Amino acid sequence: MAAHAENLSPEEAKAKNVRKILTVTAILAGITGVEFLLAFTMPAGTGRNIIFLILTIAKAFYIVADFMHLRHEVKSLIMALLLPTAFIVWLVVALIKEGGAMYIGRF
Repeated sequence: MAAHAENLSPEEAKAKNVRKILTVTAILAGITGVEFLLAFTMPAGTGRNIIFLILTIAKAFYIVADFMHLRHEVKSLIMALLLPTAFIVWLVVALIKEGGAMYIGRF
């Protein structure tokens, strides 16, 4: 956070940085708290894994956006990172799903 770009004093810039760090920490802690709450209260098999996957992706998105500073990048760079990642996730899911079909009927 450049203090010279916004004409902030060093104290104001430090306070702004601390506020940003505390906000990020609170958001990530909140999502993690929800994950822990669901882990100990939801019975298995009720879509719990899908909820965990969605919350994990939300945390990963927030971490990448804030700590890798992608939130303020141009959309083409963000898409250049997201689309290959989406295809890799699709590939892994397809391989896991179809990998079990290889052994059906052999034994």
